[in-house]
Amino acid sequence: MDCLTPEQRHKNMVNIKSKNTSIEVILRKALWKRGIRYRKNYKKLLGTPDIVLTKYKIAIFCDSEFFHGKDWEVLKPRLEKGSNSDFWIKKIGKNREHDDEINKKLLFMGWTVIRFWGNDIKKKTDECIKVIEETIFDNMISDEEMQER
Repeated sequence: MDCLTPEQRHKNMVNIKSKNTSIEVILRKALWKRGIRYRKNYKKLLGTPDIVLTKYKIAIFCDSEFFHGKDWEVLKPRLEKGSNSDFWIKKIGKNREHDDEINKKLLFMGWTVIRFWGNDIKKKTDECIKVIEETIFDNMISDEEMQER
């Protein structure tokens, strides 16, 4: 089970970053290399997206599997068996609700929201970039159609 003392666990948790995480840096470098310019940690938008393509109204979030509850149906029962389970289930549940709420609000404001899981960014960076490029293309086509009307 958990081999860490409460002090070690606390030290680990305190050192978890919310900005400029390794997954964000990987994705940003790949975008920059492709000539796609962006804003990072964009506070002008709800949820402070990790990467924003303002020109195309695209908000990108780089979510860690644990804190954002990937495969929640599998993770939740595992958490129930661990230490401090009530805290983690409540916290991750709230994170998931918050993510859904932010997605809905940004979509309502006319933004396209893209969320990537950390491991997908690490292991399938090119696929993530392809999703972003296709979204840019789709948004450009939509804008042209709107201007023609």
